[in-house]
Amino acid sequence: MTERFVVVGAGTMGVGIAYVAAGSGHAVELVEVDRERGGAAVRQLTQLWDRAVQRGKLSAEQAGASRERLALRAGLAEVAEAPDVLVEAVPERLDLKRAVLAEAEALRPGLLGSNTSSIPIADLAAALARPERFCGLHFFNPVWAMALLEIVVGSATAPETTDAAVALAGRLGKDPVVVRDMPGFATSRLGVTLGLEAIRMVADGVASPADVDKAMVLGYRHPIGPLELTDLVGLDVRLDIARTLQAAYGDRFAAPPLLAELVSEGRLGRKVGRGFYDWTDGIRSGGTEILGTAGGASDGAGSAAGAAR
Repeated sequence: MTERFVVVGAGTMGVGIAYVAAGSGHAVELVEVDRERGGAAVRQLTQLWDRAVQRGKLSAEQAGASRERLALRAGLAEVAEAPDVLVEAVPERLDLKRAVLAEAEALRPGLLGSNTSSIPIADLAAALARPERFCGLHFFNPVWAMALLEIVVGSATAPETTDAAVALAGRLGKDPVVVRDMPGFATSRLGVTLGLEAIRMVADGVASPADVDKAMVLGYRHPIGPLELTDLVGLDVRLDIARTLQAAYGDRFAAPPLLAELVSEGRLGRKVGRGFYDWTDGIRSGGTEILGTAGGASDGAGSAAGAAR
């Protein structure tokens, strides 16, 4: 029997999770209350399947079967009870996630997870009647290319739930790590530390975004640099995570003014076509200008954003 896999939220991560789940043989219901965003998500998924066929990654028959396994829902009220897996992938805001998870729990999913990248599982579980069946299921962008699934175990998470999450990772073709519930877990705490310092360096005028990234790729063998990764994750997402970690650990995670300014300007990264780089048709360009001025991150932030416009 085909497993039912519900994804709530059709943003960058929700689309990626739906793509991988459908490709793994699950019957996927993608829930998105914003009609325009839902339609855009279906078009994006279709493009992903078409591109996979063009590149020889999937046969036309495989892509067509995955497409047939996807259904778009306008709300959780349209989802039948007792799905095998339900993953919440809405924006990184505690109140929103709690509301969605409380509604999702009423459907009695076999496994309930959140794709949160920084909010403690205990804080999210406070809205649930059965927190023992809940855990963090932190996927990485782009989901179809990244092997890691970070499984976050809360204080109330039952061992059977952890086992079910590890088994799910295997069915999705992911390699899991299991971590204890702390703000930022393992991956976001380390990744954001590097990303924020790279942004401070750009604001200080140390080097261009492209050269900061090149230094980490060639000098430390990172597959991509921290600023390109910030563009892929989303500058707004990075800002939300930084604020969550600052509240938990103090000002060592304070977001550089440049990050907040670029977010306010709508430069959110690849998903909108512009961040530290330009992204036309998903292809990276630019990032070679020195955005900041020497003399400090706070002084450089204004001139950096002005030079980037």
